[in-house]
Amino acid sequence: MNQAVDEFRELPVGSKGRRSSGWWGMVALVASEAAVFGYLLFSYYYLMAHSLHVWPLGGPPTLRLSAPGTLVLLAGSFVMYWGERGIKQGANGRLIAGLAISIVLAALFILLELWEWHDKGATPSTDVYSSSYFIITGFHLAHLAVGMVMLAVALVWACLGYFGPRRHSAVTIAGLYWHFVTVVWLAVFFTFFIVPRLSP
Repeated sequence: MNQAVDEFRELPVGSKGRRSSGWWGMVALVASEAAVFGYLLFSYYYLMAHSLHVWPLGGPPTLRLSAPGTLVLLAGSFVMYWGERGIKQGANGRLIAGLAISIVLAALFILLELWEWHDKGATPSTDVYSSSYFIITGFHLAHLAVGMVMLAVALVWACLGYFGPRRHSAVTIAGLYWHFVTVVWLAVFFTFFIVPRLSP
């Protein structure tokens, strides 16, 4: 009882949870970035619909690297959620593990994506399809790099013991962005790797 009273005597450090100004700021950022990705994907589908040639030239791209990369990114998002749930229960070690594993999986995804670029046999100036592909996947990679920085900062703070069951808004905010990056990749993966297989 005394411990609970002492906890409430502490001065509040900003708002928490969904009342946090940072959380709403991240929601606004995610909404604006989702609109940008929406415009980019719309432009891709517009160009594909008006193409007079086979789209893409050479047939659908291989799933050899993109499919494992997708699974890696999904696993990273799941582990991040697992770590976030852990800190809500007071398990700081679980949060540290979740953040560290998510960062490693993100680095692995970036390596797979760069490998995919290397094996593409094309450049952004090769044709319209390649230009769209490199712009959209590159834009996603930039967002992924920003997300890794967020997770790295949260990891340092978690190691310093800054978070607890009542105060972990930074983790929630970083997690929201991280799940957004994963969801966007699913849309990108479906667009570039699945849709060409569905076309007659």
